[in-house]
Amino acid sequence: MPPQSDTNLRKPEHGSDVPQFFTWEEIGLRSGKGSSKQERWLVIHRKVYDVSQFHLRHPGGPRVINHYAGQDATDAFTAFHKNEDLVRKYLSSLQIGQLAPDQRSCEPHKNEMLVKDFRELHSTVKKMGLMKPSYGFFLFMFMHAFLLDVAAWVTIWYFGKSWVPFLVGMALFTVGQIQYGFLQHDLGHVSVFQNTKWNRISHFIVIGILKGGPPSQWNHMHNQHHAKPNCFRKDPDLNMHPFLFSLGKALSVELGKKKMKYMPYQYQHSYFAFFAPTTFVIAVQLLIFRFTIQRKKWLELAFILIYMIRVCLMYVPIMGFKSFMAFYWIARFLESAWFLWVSQMSHIPMNIDYDQNLDWVSTQLAATCNVDQSLFNDWYTGHLNFQIEHHLFPTMPRHNYWKAAPLVKSLCAKHGIQYQCKPLLTAFADILRSLKKSGQYWQEAYLHG
Repeated sequence: MPPQSDTNLRKPEHGSDVPQFFTWEEIGLRSGKGSSKQERWLVIHRKVYDVSQFHLRHPGGPRVINHYAGQDATDAFTAFHKNEDLVRKYLSSLQIGQLAPDQRSCEPHKNEMLVKDFRELHSTVKKMGLMKPSYGFFLFMFMHAFLLDVAAWVTIWYFGKSWVPFLVGMALFTVGQIQYGFLQHDLGHVSVFQNTKWNRISHFIVIGILKGGPPSQWNHMHNQHHAKPNCFRKDPDLNMHPFLFSLGKALSVELGKKKMKYMPYQYQHSYFAFFAPTTFVIAVQLLIFRFTIQRKKWLELAFILIYMIRVCLMYVPIMGFKSFMAFYWIARFLESAWFLWVSQMSHIPMNIDYDQNLDWVSTQLAATCNVDQSLFNDWYTGHLNFQIEHHLFPTMPRHNYWKAAPLVKSLCAKHGIQYQCKPLLTAFADILRSLKKSGQYWQEAYLHG
């Protein structure tokens, strides 16, 4: 008879040589809301780990590992860790047992064949060398961003601060910053260098001195997004729901039935283009300082201040403080708008709901879609037009996404999973269409629910 309560569960004997076997139900109960001890168990390659204390020391942040409590974390573990053998050494002390022989390798409600096929696909892309970076490609991406950054300053220095050089310089500065942003994204995903350490060091420098942001905050937020995309209360990118926007049918109906109204959501498609980047610029600046000070990330804070001093010393002497403030904050607004449209075109139109504990492939495909490939689209989006491949293989260098795409399409076709790909302008329009539809769901539930 399966256990019915937390008190009936078998307790692991850490000092025993006898292997402990557990069922999925036991693991779920240990990690669920009904557990009296706030335990966190998860499964990786059929081995059961107790991360109740370790999650606080997890390099990827405590929340990302919490999001898989009571679940199979095998594919997430493989996706995030470039050197699995090294990480397993640290995991060994956390192992408390393994799945019982009669238990499936994934939870009973998941498609075991899809899980098996994806793990074979992951092995295939590694054997094909698609996880190996091209240093020449990333050197080019850095140099072109650096030259844009320099060209922005040279334009103002040489031509002055009249309207034409002001606008040209601001455009160059904005493009340089967004391209730095895409590069730090690559470094954060440890996809630029084979060695994880070099990725971490370079990420620290690029996001700090060239972008003015803290790497630990990016890791904390972005790892959660990749672990559970479009899952409310697990994906930080959904924190704008419900305070600014009502997202997805299920959450919008729930919000409406509760008679909650922070904003006029029926008009959110109209105010997204201006309100979203404006709020994003302000929120990011405030959160950066709050995060670094609260968590005592003093070196990261120092790098952020170095960035601010750097741009002030570059521009204030040649254009004055007031002109620089206009130059800088307009550029930040444009950069934020660029980033939001690119990042949200693949997520807002997709399914948004609470975590359904789907398998890795289904989780990522339900929350992401692609945009057509072209040289411009690749450059303009930082290759995030291949959002599906990026989410399935987050450590894959972006120049290899197009090579993995046909393999992913075949996997989706075999298992009847929709693989969405659309033109760039259609993807942008779908953001507004989705916001409008979600606003209508909210209004209907608010008025009649």
